[in-house]
Formats: sequence, C-alpha cells, structure tokens
Amino acid sequence: MTCLNTVRARIAPLKGEMSALPELWPLFERCFVNSIETTIQETPGDTFVITGDIPAMWLRDSTAQVLHYVRFADDEDVAAMLEGVIARQAECILRDPYANAFNREPSSFKPYDDTPRASDWVWERKYEIDSLCYPLWLAEKYWKRAGRTAFLTARFHEALRTAVGVLRAEQNHAESPYRFSRANCRPSDTLTRGGMGEPVGYTGMTWSGFRPSDDACRYGYLVPSNLFAARAMRSAAQLARLLGDGALAEEAESIGREISAGVEAHGKVEHPEFGTIYAYEVDGLGHANLMDDANVPSLLALPYLEAADADDPVYRATRRFVLSPENPYFYRGALAEGVGSPHTPQGYVWPIGLCVQAMTSDDVAEIARLLKTLMDTHAGTGFMHESFDPDRPEKYTRSWFAWANSMLGELVYRLHEAGRLEEVLRLIAG
Repeated sequence: MTCLNTVRARIAPLKGEMSALPELWPLFERCFVNSIETTIQETPGDTFVITGDIPAMWLRDSTAQVLHYVRFADDEDVAAMLEGVIARQAECILRDPYANAFNREPSSFKPYDDTPRASDWVWERKYEIDSLCYPLWLAEKYWKRAGRTAFLTARFHEALRTAVGVLRAEQNHAESPYRFSRANCRPSDTLTRGGMGEPVGYTGMTWSGFRPSDDACRYGYLVPSNLFAARAMRSAAQLARLLGDGALAEEAESIGREISAGVEAHGKVEHPEFGTIYAYEVDGLGHANLMDDANVPSLLALPYLEAADADDPVYRATRRFVLSPENPYFYRGALAEGVGSPHTPQGYVWPIGLCVQAMTSDDVAEIARLLKTLMDTHAGTGFMHESFDPDRPEKYTRSWFAWANSMLGELVYRLHEAGRLEEVLRLIAG
C-alpha cells in the first residue's frame, strides 16, 4: 500500500527526537501505522476499515483509527485512502443511520439475536449519537487539511442530511421509530421497555440508546456525546454550505444551539466536593448518572473532541471528578491509574483513557507520567490493548484493537508538533 510508505517516511524524523528514550520508537512506529498496515481494506473510491479483531466497521472507530493520518492528506495516496473512508461512511449512514457497525458486503450472518433484524449490510444496530458525529468531524478535518471538495458528492450530501435529520428526530425520542431488543444477552446489551429505553423528558438534547462502549445508556441523554453532537453540528453546517445547502446549514446550527442549551440547563449537577460538573447521563426528569467511561466521547475527552475548552471551569471541575475515586470507573493499581469502563473487567484501565488524559493536559509532568505508563504496560507486545490489569498488565483484553494504537500514535505525534516531545522524554528518562 503506497500510503503506508508515505506515512512511514513522514514519521521517520521522530526517531531522532527519541534519542533520550529510544525504546519508544518501535512502540510508536508500530502503533502509528497499525491501522493502515492491518485494518484498511482499500479499493478505488472506497476504504473499509475493520476494528482489528472484529471484521466489521464501526463509524466511530473507523474515524478514530485514521484521524492521525489526516495531517498527511497533502499526499495523493493518503488523500485517496481518507476520501474512501468518508465515502464508505456516507454509504453506511444511508444504509441505516441507526446502526453503529457495518459489514463490508451484505451478509446473512448475524452474531446476535436482535429485534428488529437488521439489514444484511449491518453488523450491529445499536444507536449511538457519536456514530453520526464522527464522520462529520472527519470530513471537516479532511477538507480543512487537504483543501479538497471532490468528496462532497450527492451521496455525501444525502448522508449529511440524513444524519442531521436523525439527531433532530431523537430530540423527541417518544416519537422515534427506533427500537432495539436483544435476546440471550447481558442487560447492558439491550434496551428496556420493549426496546425503547428508559423514559426521558424533552430537554433539547438528543437521545442515545447506547454509549460509545456499545453498552446501553442508563439515562437517555448522554452528556459527552451531546456536547460532541453540538460540535459536529458546526461541522455539518460548514459542509452543508460548501454543498450550497444553506437551509441544511441553518438546521444544523439550530440543533447545535438547542443541544448546547439543553446541556446547560439539564446536564450539570452540583457535586459536594468538586462543585458544578457535567453529569455523564441525565434523563430530563431529575435523574443523573455521575461517572465517566474511557470510551470516547467521554467527559474527560471533551477538549480533545473540540467540544469544550480545556480551561473551562466546569470542564476543569469535571476532570478532577473523573480522575478521582468519586468516579466509580477510575482505578488504581501498582503500575497504573486511570479511567476504565463497565464494558471491561472491573479494575482494568484503558490505554485510550490514558492517551486522552495526556492529550487534554498542559502539565508536562503529568503527560510524561502517562506516556511512561503506556510504555510500561503493553505487556511486551508492542501494541496498545483495549484494557489491562494495572497490577498485572499481562492480563488484558483485545490484543488487536487498532483504535487504541492510533491514539498512542496521535499522542506522541502531537507532542512532536507542539515541540514538547524531547522535553517529555527527558523527564521520563530521568
């Protein structure tokens, strides 16, 4: 694959910057190229991206797996690969805007017993807000970096209109056609009330059935995903105007404003220790779930997602909560501490969460500590994992999880771009 050679050449200069800690280079290089090398299935005009050990394409994961390559979109081969991802994501949205994961080709095989039965194009039909947001974010970032507009086809336009329409419809979930039930599964894999989910009141926010972990929401308004949706509506408006669709741009902006107002009015709580913080989930009926999950969108990741300012007082207070024992999914062990998830074994820390924590920090000592943790806990595999035991990192989940590898690559390359990599590595080396 030609774009693999390009990416390898572009990252090669970082090897010299790692002289203070040369053992980082092989880990960084493997992780940075992992998505291109192992998960991208490219044909002219189309790029299908598997997650790694699951042969399906998640709209969220596929974006996160290639986002760190957008900086190289001035290269023709990298640009073609990325435009193929954008085109495939648009087709996925048009096939089923409520699905989270898709097959490369139609298949009657279904790994789950779901009602209603999804299309043969669909691997899984768990509705997650971020599934519609990530492709819009990727498309905007690609356009701004590459300066190209050929990807803004009639099919993309239709997919954009569809995504905005679903986010609008799910502001009133009681009137939504979406239902999801799964038989013979753990409770977090299905929705209550005949597939409708727990009751919600109108807030202006948009409803989500599932979290980015693919676990069911406890309450239907997932705050970090709503804040990301408000951000994605800015992407949608810019793309709509490029397509000459002023009405769609105005609709996207209106939805974004309504979601933001809904979060402001209903998505915050007063914590006795941390003050005003964002809840993880609310229902608009007075209930709030105080936690954070390492899967992105997360509360911790809001500045990374460009959905909140890192210096915003509410985000700062929320961050202190998330990185404390008050968050039921913040774990400490002998070799690591960080955010985990109810999706993985209790006590396990997520490398994605550690990368997010580092990328949303301005504290060089904190960043160095987190990068050292990532280097010390890959269990000699040379790759990141979904989660690991912070006392015994050789116990981990998912040996081939490309999203986590991409995040490690993104973290290190951002430090290089910010001119901070050598300083961080000197701190680690002592």
